[in-house]
Amino acid sequence: MSTLKRYKAKSGYFVPVWTLEVQTLPEDTDRILDAIMKVHPLSYGRYQRNASISAIGCETSQPTEGSTTTTHVDGFSEGGTETYPMVELKVSIDRDPKVLEAVMDATHYAHHYEEPVIFLREDWVSRAAYSPNNDNPNRWWNNGRGLPDQMS
Repeated sequence: MSTLKRYKAKSGYFVPVWTLEVQTLPEDTDRILDAIMKVHPLSYGRYQRNASISAIGCETSQPTEGSTTTTHVDGFSEGGTETYPMVELKVSIDRDPKVLEAVMDATHYAHHYEEPVIFLREDWVSRAAYSPNNDNPNRWWNNGRGLPDQMS
């Protein structure tokens, strides 16, 4: 038994999850999240559709003979380097193989690659001792600043 199962702080506790980290194009994150939401709510406490999206970076590879790139891109030679913009989309799900199967199928279907880069990790995620009426002065509803501006 993990010691985290026995962990109990006043602030909350931890639950076991699987974290999927999907490398994708920045403009494809909503399509992938929408596909996952059809099979899993991506809950985090009392919120749904929870995900983390990194800043834009890049991914690079050298396609080999018979790859989709050498098949569908005219003039691309095997072994040539390709580099594209990429973000890391992270979601957490219950550690349930059936849930994982459904989320992976949805992700693969919505992804633009035939071989998407997806990392799966066993993690523990926090759950707060939640109270929407908490008078902690650091909470956004008490700190005078409110929520940060939303990103478009």
